[in-house]
Amino acid sequence: MLISYDKRINRVYLASPRFRFSDRSKIAIMSDCHRGSGSLADDFAKNQNVCYAALQSYNDAGYIYIEAGDGDELWKNKNFREISSMHADIFSMLKQFHAGKRLIMLYGNHDIEKKLKPRLLDTYHKLTPKREMTLFPGMVIREGVILEHRPTGLKIFILHGHQADYFNDRLWRLARFLVRHVWRPLELVGFSDPKSAAKNNKVKEKVEIRLKSWTEGKNILLIAGHTHRPVFPQPGEGRYFNDGSCVHPWSITAIEISSGRISLVGWRQKIREDGTVYIGKDVIAGPAPLITYLA
Repeated sequence: MLISYDKRINRVYLASPRFRFSDRSKIAIMSDCHRGSGSLADDFAKNQNVCYAALQSYNDAGYIYIEAGDGDELWKNKNFREISSMHADIFSMLKQFHAGKRLIMLYGNHDIEKKLKPRLLDTYHKLTPKREMTLFPGMVIREGVILEHRPTGLKIFILHGHQADYFNDRLWRLARFLVRHVWRPLELVGFSDPKSAAKNNKVKEKVEIRLKSWTEGKNILLIAGHTHRPVFPQPGEGRYFNDGSCVHPWSITAIEISSGRISLVGWRQKIREDGTVYIGKDVIAGPAPLITYLA
């Protein structure tokens, strides 16, 4: 059976809403947080403070925050309220972005239920004071989004990236069953899921080739997640970017767009000379002017 990944991605592109932005705009793109319920299988827990510090910095600076899928781990966990209670501080910060109309959420394969159950994110349980609150009123969870750069006309297409992964896209229910009932228990004793694009290098490479292939011949930057592997091509080397993930060992990565430039950054714990610990940001690649990616 011939699988056309280009057609699958094209369908998302054609259905995606468009938003214009200028050189004055500030945008942060992150994905693959995989927020869990706090169990040993919660890969996000070790980076919760790092992620909160990054979001707080972006919020204070007036950034638009785009979460490009797999924000919540809904394959290993059935109950979203357990996730929102465990990571209430993160959701409180996301709520501030939403209140300022600076939050765009996309769904990935691990949180595709946000598409199937639109009211899943309607409420969350706040521990202090102990009550339920409206989380993201009016939020529409999308599969993709297109950003149009006003000065140059350059388009930036953002999606999760599982669309280039047959098993985790079209067979996602089977994949979820295996993760929830087979690989989750085995993961706790050290085994890795062989079908996961995040943990299998061969799967990563196949997905990356398909996503990169889609950009060929197009004046469109493609930003994805899914593989958990950051990608930042230099001008002339391609137009496929990947923001990495929030479940790297003790660090998270993100893509920033500001002042008409694009950068790959990392956030992690650091230690000052006096021994105090703080959370800081490093620029991993860039910044590169967006205009240099135009043909």
